[in-house]
Amino acid sequence: MPQLRKEFGCEVIESNTEKTGVFPRLPETIPENLTETMKAVKENDVDLGIIVDPDVDRLVLITDKGEPFGEENTIVQAVRFVLSKEKGNVVVNLSTTRAVDDIAKTNDCEVFRSAVGEANVVKLMKQVDAVIGGEGSGGVIYPALHYGRDALVGTAIILQHLLEFGKSISELKAVMPNYFIAKKKIDVSGKDPDEVVNKLKEKYSDAKINTDDGLRIDFDDHWVHFRKSNTEPIIRCITEAGTEDSANKFIAEYFEEVKKLVG
Repeated sequence: MPQLRKEFGCEVIESNTEKTGVFPRLPETIPENLTETMKAVKENDVDLGIIVDPDVDRLVLITDKGEPFGEENTIVQAVRFVLSKEKGNVVVNLSTTRAVDDIAKTNDCEVFRSAVGEANVVKLMKQVDAVIGGEGSGGVIYPALHYGRDALVGTAIILQHLLEFGKSISELKAVMPNYFIAKKKIDVSGKDPDEVVNKLKEKYSDAKINTDDGLRIDFDDHWVHFRKSNTEPIIRCITEAGTEDSANKFIAEYFEEVKKLVG
């Protein structure tokens, strides 16, 4: 990653790039694990912070203000940039932000949603001949190069996007669709998670639902996605709404609803 950016003409300040075989921080690219990097971005007065996970398939960005760009926004900005160059279909998974749909709509393009998981996204991308795809966890898939999540590809796209945008990454974030996602794990020990999800399907059968991977329900002001874990007695619940308070309110309501079904 540092070599690529140097070849692009960037001035690079490296952090945690030593090849020791031991990752120097908790590897999950979530804000609470990135406080040192966010601090370093501000202290060094850089334009952009770029963070990857150990296998370099997830790209997380830090703005010039030392704040998270938002891992969901990684795929949103990639979709925005690619569709500005080439119109075509977009594929993301069912847990990815609605902002992708907004960007595609403004470009008269269509979004297709797959089950969660890189392999599922890639399979659907091939079926619909998508020009860009990925997942809200920071994974960008650009088929013109190869079918796989790749933070190097994502970095090339964001740098070119910023160059043509002509402003800072914080200003880029400010003009992108703004949504908030909330996530919870719901313990369903002693109950069949499939039965719980099926009861939710029955209750919301008149709503706009997708059952390709658990249950996703779309409303005008929010969406919710329920997925059972294959390794733990839990159901993962994700909601997205226009404000952080709304997203948290909705997920609390769904949490209580599932608790009642569990009994």
